[in-house]
Amino acid sequence: MGSSEVGRIFLLVGRLAHIMQWLPEGWVPRVVVIDIDGTITDGNKSLSVEAVQALRQLEAHGIPVVLATGNVRPVAYGLWRFIGLSGPLCCENGGVLWHPSWPDAVVRASGEEAQEAAQWLSERIEGLDSAGIATNRWRESEWCLFPDEDLDAVCSLMAKSPWAHLSVVRTGFAIHLMDPVLSKGQGLQELFERLGWSLDEALCVGDAPNDLSMFDVCRWSVAVGGAFEDVQAAADVVSPHAHGATFQPLVEAVLRAHGAEV
Repeated sequence: MGSSEVGRIFLLVGRLAHIMQWLPEGWVPRVVVIDIDGTITDGNKSLSVEAVQALRQLEAHGIPVVLATGNVRPVAYGLWRFIGLSGPLCCENGGVLWHPSWPDAVVRASGEEAQEAAQWLSERIEGLDSAGIATNRWRESEWCLFPDEDLDAVCSLMAKSPWAHLSVVRTGFAIHLMDPVLSKGQGLQELFERLGWSLDEALCVGDAPNDLSMFDVCRWSVAVGGAFEDVQAAADVVSPHAHGATFQPLVEAVLRAHGAEV
């Protein structure tokens, strides 16, 4: 492919970003909810600097950004602090809620049963590592296995186990064992209720199956380029840009809806 052809492709993508209908006509989002892994990072967990800059634009215009993630609170808090966000955190797929004005985090479930289930699975699936991913040492409400464990075997055994009531959710980065009361959607509902906010004013962005429940409760949903197929099918808009590259054109659309110059 020649340089002129590459240039034409970039020009076409740029034009597409401007003509896309990122938001429904006449609707103005007041809050933006975003996933972390696979959304503002790529498949190697490399954080998009472009996405960070775009999120800072939202905050500078008084639009709070909420991190809704399967990751643990220390990781989410670090990103929240260094990006410069003001919105609350919905961590561990809705299992842990936090706002800077609250004296303590809200932990909505215990991860003890999920950890016991992981140990039980390791005794029945050869090679399964019950210790799971590194961030389990900080996990408060669930337990995560490595993403390349045998998902079919895990689901089959869990369905016949003392922990059959637990949910098994795979993302691109882990297999989550968690209480069925946990989901990003349920966590966001409680979070917004506590803050007196409306989910009808919320735009959300994600990439993986654990984002589907927040797509259900937020007014408008965007799947980044590279999202799982079922997530793309469920989203109101599918970005033509991979992962963090989604955010600059999306944020520009949000700011235009607010009447800001971009």
